[in-house]
Amino acid sequence: MNTSNTIDFNEKKGFICDMDGVIYHGNKILPDVAEFIRWLHEEKKEFLFLTNNSGYTPRELNQKLARMGLDVSEEHVYTSALATAAFLKEQAPGCSAFAIGEAGLLNALYDAGITMNDVNPDYVVVGEGRSYSLDTLTKATNLVLKGAKLIGANSDVSGPIENGIAPACRALIAPIEMATGTQAYFCGKPNPLMMRTGLNLLACHSAEAVMVGDRMDTDVISGMESGMSTVLVLSGVSSREEIRHYAYRPTMILNGVGDIAAIARKEKK
Repeated sequence: MNTSNTIDFNEKKGFICDMDGVIYHGNKILPDVAEFIRWLHEEKKEFLFLTNNSGYTPRELNQKLARMGLDVSEEHVYTSALATAAFLKEQAPGCSAFAIGEAGLLNALYDAGITMNDVNPDYVVVGEGRSYSLDTLTKATNLVLKGAKLIGANSDVSGPIENGIAPACRALIAPIEMATGTQAYFCGKPNPLMMRTGLNLLACHSAEAVMVGDRMDTDVISGMESGMSTVLVLSGVSSREEIRHYAYRPTMILNGVGDIAAIARKEKK
């Protein structure tokens, strides 16, 4: 634990938590997560699970958590797919897109009134997904060259899976950027738009909220730049050694989210 700074978790109203590497790895729940969620409910804390993974719908994530024995309703889940759809709806209502991704991204775009178009779309939108192939990549590249704007659901290069890592959105969109000379705009963390939406959903001011994540380059920086206290957990991709390479620091470093409940209960006594 980092002893140079502490957070009074009992005083905080809202918690924004990353999912991969914080709540679970692949299909495996991480230690003491159930205890942390129990504490959030008991203390009537506002909380939001904010994931940069654009592949799942909130309902799918709700069911995934239920399979792990966790009762977290859909309104407690916000994804980079929803952030991307909200951004496009605000920028260009009724626009069209060529999308590479899974149900989470496609459903979010449909729900925001964005139509699918593989001829002359306004946007090419890329998320994670098994539909990614050289054919879809080539199609996307040529649509961008014809004038479609390039959007990435998130800027994660990789994500943790049970037996290692998987390339994530930034790695998947890079070939299109390189082939076209066009820079993508990323809607997920650490984009402050996603964090601001999260705080609005919690009805919390940034000073009353904590960002909990396992990545310095998305979770900690987005929390810090949004004015929140930040907790880096070592249950995901980051190690203590890596933290030294960054110019900024989390408010606290903990082994996992279970430590938050343990510290809060100890301080309350």
